[in-house]
Amino acid sequence: AVRLLDQMGVRYELREYAVDPEDLAAETVAVKIGLPPGQLFKTLVAHGDRHGICLAVIPGDTELSLKALAAASDNRKVHLVPVKDLQKLTGYVRGGVTALAAKRDYPLYGDESIRGFETISISAGIRGLDTPRLQRLFESD
Repeated sequence: AVRLLDQMGVRYELREYAVDPEDLAAETVAVKIGLPPGQLFKTLVAHGDRHGICLAVIPGDTELSLKALAAASDNRKVHLVPVKDLQKLTGYVRGGVTALAAKRDYPLYGDESIRGFETISISAGIRGLDTPRLQRLFESD
């Protein structure tokens, strides 16, 4: 993820925090890194009935609308992938799934609110490490 950001010229800051495997809630992580939960974006893995696996990046203080993701991804229905299947499908464990330079090339759908922040946080692929200021990855052409 860091190499991609460097290649794109995106300014970032790596932040480390103590990970509690029993509490990976976005709200908890946001407190640890000093950002409001709405500025911490979580990457969720879903499976659509027509097009298979996709990634959804949403603010930490919101719930994913499966109906909205289905519409955006041209699926009739989507469901979240069980936690036990995350590593097999993405190469990452819960709390470490990243939309940046993911190990597999899945379609990515991001919440538009990401554009409204000067600073955001999103997983860099390792629990306890995140990369702020990634809005450029979600800007439309």
